[in-house]
Amino acid sequence: MNKLISTLMSTNAGYGITLLRIVTGLTFAAHGAQKLFGWFGGYGLEGVAQWMESIGITPGYLMAALAGSAEFFGGLALVVGLLVRPAAVSLLVSMVVAAVTVHWANGFFITNNGFEYAMILGLISAVLIIEGAGKLSLDRAIAR
Repeated sequence: MNKLISTLMSTNAGYGITLLRIVTGLTFAAHGAQKLFGWFGGYGLEGVAQWMESIGITPGYLMAALAGSAEFFGGLALVVGLLVRPAAVSLLVSMVVAAVTVHWANGFFITNNGFEYAMILGLISAVLIIEGAGKLSLDRAIAR
């Protein structure tokens, strides 16, 4: 079990990944808070669920709860640097689903509601899966 924990939480990444992880985590947590709680001008779980149902993502309430939870709790995990790789996997899946189901038909640019933003957040998540949490993280402290 120690080998699994060490592998999951190990990182050789530097301070740059730490900065990228924290800023990305705050971004994801804010988007998740919009979906779950209606904070920051969001629609909350009911509103997001209705919207998801309207575009064919069903069951809307479950999907809204999953997306919002992945973003909010995954974002918080990135901020503190705890279980960053599993959190980044859930965030990557969320961004791939968003890019394919919501943004792809609108093209690349975010100004047309395209997939560019979801792609960049997904790419950062993939980098965190590969590199780990970085020097200033709970993962690194636990892995030692």
